[in-house]
Amino acid sequence: MPNHVFRTAVAALTIMTPTLSLAATPMLTDADLVAYAAKPYDRAAMMEKQITLGVHHGARVLVDFPCSDICPQYTTQIIHYDVAAGAPCTAIGGVTVARNVPYSIAVIKKQFCVPRVLAGH
Repeated sequence: MPNHVFRTAVAALTIMTPTLSLAATPMLTDADLVAYAAKPYDRAAMMEKQITLGVHHGARVLVDFPCSDICPQYTTQIIHYDVAAGAPCTAIGGVTVARNVPYSIAVIKKQFCVPRVLAGH
């Protein structure tokens, strides 16, 4: 196979892969997000993981479980869109919020694009 055909095929697969995986992800409602945020989670089992929860308003929703100094006790849960904070977030109907993220022996504020329904959580 000529090299340019191979590169074109790889580029096409790279472009299509996020779309294909997005289609296989569950669609979420506001109620689904609120329910998930309210339920308890196993801090030890989820520590340092990131999961894809589903798709909400056309954007992938991720859940991060960062921990730092005293783990798993300080593992926290951050539910957010897989979209940059600021203008891209606003464009999809999200809200940019600062969340505390464990860092070394302290916490730092980090900006996340969260679903509007979870902005106050």
